[in-house]
Amino acid sequence: MPLHLIKLSVGSQSLDDLREWQALHGAEHPPLRHRTRNFPRRAEEILDGGSIYWVINRVVTARQAIVDILEAVREDGSACADIVLDPLLVPVRGRFMKPFQGWRYLAAGDAPADEAGGAVFSGELPEGLRRDLMSLALL
Repeated sequence: MPLHLIKLSVGSQSLDDLREWQALHGAEHPPLRHRTRNFPRRAEEILDGGSIYWVINRVVTARQAIVDILEAVREDGSACADIVLDPLLVPVRGRFMKPFQGWRYLAAGDAPADEAGGAVFSGELPEGLRRDLMSLALL
């Protein structure tokens, strides 16, 4: 079973915000990646089919497949890691999340299901209403 990561999408107010930012950033600095301070010690497990789950406004909202994890160096010379992402953002059945810093490991059994995989409502609801219903644990 793959191991996943979960991360707050800082600055995103909606899934559309994250899509737009990633489209711009991925085009300017390919490949699409998320830069993080710490290299995951369990990278091998993550690369065995893992995804990064994005938390937007305290709700786990979407996931992206992790393509690779590379050692990198910041402009100031400090070590970091680049988590290379598949550009496809897959909406998931929302789950409320308390704020946290950095990223966390997420076991496959604890990961929310894809929204298309049996959700009562598909993407037909306006995002604001969908988010409100998720925060109330109604979706």
